[in-house]
Amino acid sequence: MHEEKLTFIKNDLFSLLNNITSETNAKWGKMNAQQMVEHLAAIFNVSTEKIIFDLVTPEEHLPKYKEFLLSDKIFRENTKAPVTIIGEEPLPFQYQSYNEAVENLHEAVENFEIFFKDTPERKSLHPVFGMLNFDEWILLHYKHVTHHLRQFGM
Repeated sequence: MHEEKLTFIKNDLFSLLNNITSETNAKWGKMNAQQMVEHLAAIFNVSTEKIIFDLVTPEEHLPKYKEFLLSDKIFRENTKAPVTIIGEEPLPFQYQSYNEAVENLHEAVENFEIFFKDTPERKSLHPVFGMLNFDEWILLHYKHVTHHLRQFGM
């Protein structure tokens, strides 16, 4: 298991998010800080099957996507998820404030660990990367959160 990456997600992520406010400008992309935090929480909710999407990647492309996931490569700036998943524009706020959004993300991260705790071989569907186990989700969440932290200069 990628314990250091999980520790980063559970701890360092939130320390870094404390350095961002709702007024922090992104270096790229359309999301503001609160939308980014709410987006991160949504992806954690995908990993715990609270949000369900169909697979959008053709089966024959999954090995190439899995290879990227298992590599040390990062998401490039302005990497876009398929429009069919999140749309062209950022979603409206789900929470009244940035701090509430961060609290919700913290809960989503805790739920992620609980979801896989007793059955680490359990898998859930990511709409682009396919069926992922706990370890693979850790890698994906790590790549994803660090991508968005870089988006906001962290």
